[in-house]
Amino acid sequence: MANDIAGKVVKKAVKSILVSQPEPANQNSPYHKLGEKYGIKIDFRPFIEVKGVTAKEFRSQKINILDHTAVIFTSRNAIDHFFRLCKELKVEVPTDMKYFCISEQTANYLQKYIVVRKRKLFTGYKTARDMFDLFKKHKSEKFLFPCSDIRKEDIPNFMTESGIEMNEAIIYRTVAADLSDLSDIYYDMIAFFSPSGIKSLLTNFPEFEQKETRIAAFGPTTAAAVREAGFDLNVEAPLPNAPSMTGAIELYIKEANDL
Repeated sequence: MANDIAGKVVKKAVKSILVSQPEPANQNSPYHKLGEKYGIKIDFRPFIEVKGVTAKEFRSQKINILDHTAVIFTSRNAIDHFFRLCKELKVEVPTDMKYFCISEQTANYLQKYIVVRKRKLFTGYKTARDMFDLFKKHKSEKFLFPCSDIRKEDIPNFMTESGIEMNEAIIYRTVAADLSDLSDIYYDMIAFFSPSGIKSLLTNFPEFEQKETRIAAFGPTTAAAVREAGFDLNVEAPLPNAPSMTGAIELYIKEANDL
């Protein structure tokens, strides 16, 4: 079982979990079901928050939105802050601007700001890699990539290697949330989903000691951040037999709680 969990098992029952994300709106979410099934208290608290750059900060990047013929969106945050800045800068985005969205869900969200026409909207399936063929088919476009100060390298690297013109624009930043009210609260497990979550923990609690707190991490970069911080990683997701965070946590609970 321990090998299936891919983490260090501490033989002490898990009775409380802090999930470092907003609480799901759906009360039938896997987290709520997990809590009910095993009688575990599960709380939710975002460890990071998004703050948009100001119009002045954007201007300092010396990027002219209207110099571009296509925009790449990989998140709802990017869409919100792009159109916020356009409004603040009094930039009227031309109707023939092309939009490349990472997923159908992101493309649907774009309708909040524009009347979507098929001739100018191009959609991937789920990942950045899904968009690469679309970029190749439109190599002559001048792409703008509105993004966070923390972003993956896949799109910039692909564009550079393919000789496709693209400018990045940092339009929002990912910062540590204020967690000071949690200073005297203990959880048996904390679940993390990004290296930024680990950074936030250490920013808020630089003297944090893991002791018997179990740590769960989703994704290889998050797992690496846990280990780099000097912590034991108890739950690593996804696993072949548990592709979700809740599935990996459930495997651990069965082992640690002797179920």
